[in-house]
This record gives sequence, structure tokens and C-alpha cells, in this order.
Amino acid sequence: MLTAKQHELIRFIQQRLGETGISPSFEEMKEALDLKSKSGVHRLISALEERGFIRRLPNRARALEVIKLPEDAVTAPAAAKVSVAAANDAVVSAHKAAPVAPDPANDVLQIPLHGRIAAGAPIEAIEGQSSMPVPAALLGPGDHYALEVSGDSMIEAGIFDGDFALVRRTETARDGEIVVALVDNEEATLKYLRREGAMVRLDPANGAYEPQVYEANRVQVQGKLAGLLRRYH
Repeated sequence: MLTAKQHELIRFIQQRLGETGISPSFEEMKEALDLKSKSGVHRLISALEERGFIRRLPNRARALEVIKLPEDAVTAPAAAKVSVAAANDAVVSAHKAAPVAPDPANDVLQIPLHGRIAAGAPIEAIEGQSSMPVPAALLGPGDHYALEVSGDSMIEAGIFDGDFALVRRTETARDGEIVVALVDNEEATLKYLRREGAMVRLDPANGAYEPQVYEANRVQVQGKLAGLLRRYH
């Protein structure tokens, strides 16, 4: 027997497949079910998959197939059943035509990738439209995004040029935490946060760099470091 949220989610996936032939994104499912984070969506999908109601298509991160519906959906109009079947066929066809790739792990989430961020002198934070897969175990509760690190001012904290910073969205942080700080509403940097009265100090983790000190009203916290991803070439 499914929980109310599991039932609501499979109905939403069925509806979206019937309308577009494409399964909804984690963000769309989170909003449709009024959940606080995408990790809740991940748990619901895993539960439905374990019970045999849905299947993840292996070479596409967000492709889902409805295998069966809850018992109370058996009496649904025949046209709706045909629509779901046609949508499933379309997704399966797209899956077969796509290049072969390794099966994604069941604990991988897609989060937005928002350009590059400075780990040196502040540079403009570039908003992007892409996303990247991240192991769910690296992300706690809340909404997250990723930024590619540029520069070497945080190397003593183990953060190197080319790393991907996984950031939890928040506007508050404690002293000593590594944050994404937006300066003068146009430049962003990754630094330790320190408060000194009416001033804010952004500290590097590299002895070759000096701290950056600003009036508090010039600095806005946009997130806290939650994890790192590194590619080895």
C-alpha cells in the first residue's frame, strides 16, 4: 500500500508523461508535492521503484517509466490508460535511441550548475542553465547548487582550482563557515566568513592572499559550502 505522497507522486509522473512524453524533473516534482527539498523526492522515487511501480531508464538521469499504477487507478478511463502507455512507449523509444552510458546510481541527484566562482579576488558569478549529477549522500537537507571554483586562495582548506563547490542556499552563516559571498551585488567569492563589528572580513585559506574587508551592507551571503566534487584527468 502506498503512502499519500507516494500515490500523489506516481499520479503526477503519469500525468506529465501523458502530456509531454517526458518525466518531470526533481524540481518540478518537489514543487508539485510541496516538499521542502529534492531529497524527499529521491526517497519517494526509491520507494516506488522498490515496490515495482516505476523504473528508472538507465541512460538518462531524469527518465522514469510507469510500470503499474495503484489499484484504485485500475478503473481509470481507457483513454487515460492509452495516453500513459503511449507516453511510456515514447520514453522507451528515446531511451533506445540515446547513446549507451553506464547506469546511474540510485542515489544521484541533479542540481543546478551556476558557472564559476572565485577562490581569489572576487569575480562575477555567472548564472548558467546547466545541471550536474551529485551523489545524494553529499547533500543534506535544503536546496543546493554547484559552482566551479576558479583560483587557489582556498587551497589550505582543500579547495582547488577546477573543483566543484556544492552549496546549500542560505542567507545566514556563522563566523568561521565557508560561504559564497556576493559583494556589491555583482561579484561573488568563496571564503571564510568573519564579522568585526560593522565590517565583514572574507578570509582566504592561502597565506599568499590578504583578507578582504567590507562594510557589512556590501556583503550578502548566498550559501554555505556543503561539499566538494573533484575530477581527475
